[in-house]
Amino acid sequence: MMKIDKAPVPLIVPDPDDPRLTQSVTGTDQTGARVEIKVPMERPLTLYLNAQEIVTMMTIGDYPEYLALGYLLNQNMLKYNDAVTEVEYDDDLQVVVVRTEHHTNFEAKLKKRTQTSGCAQGTAFGDLLEAVESVALPKAELRTSWLYQMTQTINTMPSLYLEAGAIHGCVLCKEGTPLCYTEDVGRHNAVDKIAGWMYRHGVDPSDKILYTTGRLTSEMVIKTVRMGIPILVSRSGFTAWGVDLARQVGLTLVGRTRGKRFIALAGEERIVYDQNLAYVEEESAKHKRKGEGGDD
Repeated sequence: MMKIDKAPVPLIVPDPDDPRLTQSVTGTDQTGARVEIKVPMERPLTLYLNAQEIVTMMTIGDYPEYLALGYLLNQNMLKYNDAVTEVEYDDDLQVVVVRTEHHTNFEAKLKKRTQTSGCAQGTAFGDLLEAVESVALPKAELRTSWLYQMTQTINTMPSLYLEAGAIHGCVLCKEGTPLCYTEDVGRHNAVDKIAGWMYRHGVDPSDKILYTTGRLTSEMVIKTVRMGIPILVSRSGFTAWGVDLARQVGLTLVGRTRGKRFIALAGEERIVYDQNLAYVEEESAKHKRKGEGGDD
């Protein structure tokens, strides 16, 4: 799978103290008092595949190389057997270029698209669903002890999500241990960073769990399946098409994971109920997500 030089696999975690990622702004609260809060930054990042401009994304700006690779892989523009020779990022121009040994079959028909920081990417291609439907996900298991361990760890880790709100997080886990935790203004960017990180470091997806703070939509299901990950978990809720797609492709889909609670709507056969709920704590109010208001 790896077509670029391997590097030691780092553990990526959020850095809420990074001054590039947030900005302090002042305003007034409900009493009229002056307040100062931190808000996430948004920056445009233009992605090129060889000489073809693909898309301009709005992102917080960290890990642009992983974001670029993951976007191309999850959109089926870049195949896992394509030979990536170089990933170049220019901070001044806010441009990232992914170069391959040979031009891909997407370049001739692509036009410039703009991706906003909203929940819908607006860049789906006709063959993407077909590519997903042909994927055979690996057999795996999800122990409820792992589920509670990883959600407790993720919810109590320092993050931009807790510091400033208005941001989504995605975490790649093995059993109950987080391996790679990325954040961005859109959940699609956060998961694309994980896809690029996995590709860059040759990470085996077959025994991994993907956790997201956002809704379990068709988009999230498609990206998870494209990555070859058999289990997708969220603290938020579901969409009907997301559930339908997960059932069609055999993805384990678990949502509303808060404290002791969770609901599985697809792939329940992978779940092993090994945790005594008497020993699981309810979610502490101080660890609830900022701006949380239902299945956002």
